[in-house]
Amino acid sequence: MTQDFDLKDFMPYLLNQAADATSLRFQKLYKSKYGMLRTEWRVLFHLGGYGDMTAKEICNRAGLHKTKVSRAVRALQDKRFLQRTEVPEDRRHEILKLTPQGERVFNDLVGDAKRFDEKLASRFTTDELDTLKRVLVRLADLA
Repeated sequence: MTQDFDLKDFMPYLLNQAADATSLRFQKLYKSKYGMLRTEWRVLFHLGGYGDMTAKEICNRAGLHKTKVSRAVRALQDKRFLQRTEVPEDRRHEILKLTPQGERVFNDLVGDAKRFDEKLASRFTTDELDTLKRVLVRLADLA
């Protein structure tokens, strides 16, 4: 059978493979240190980086499904990394906030993330890295 299409050259496939490979390598670090899954890490970093917000705001910012965020919030609360406070004007929503322990975990993992990013970036020239980042931003803007 002849094909004019090769999956290994399909850009969405390549992007997904690259994202999975790098994300899974970093996941080993935060999972081994704090027992967190990927969505938990993303929720923690949104709260640590942007401040208190609702689960819905995290869903919108991160492009995550509300069920995954809900599970992550519950797990982070069980680990005592975040607390939930009901919004008085609308009891259907809660403000999520990192606890002091959650802030310590966030700050620790920020250092790990910076080192991981530097190590990953070291595989590219400055021009390649600038081009890669610029192209990824353009692709993300298509969404």
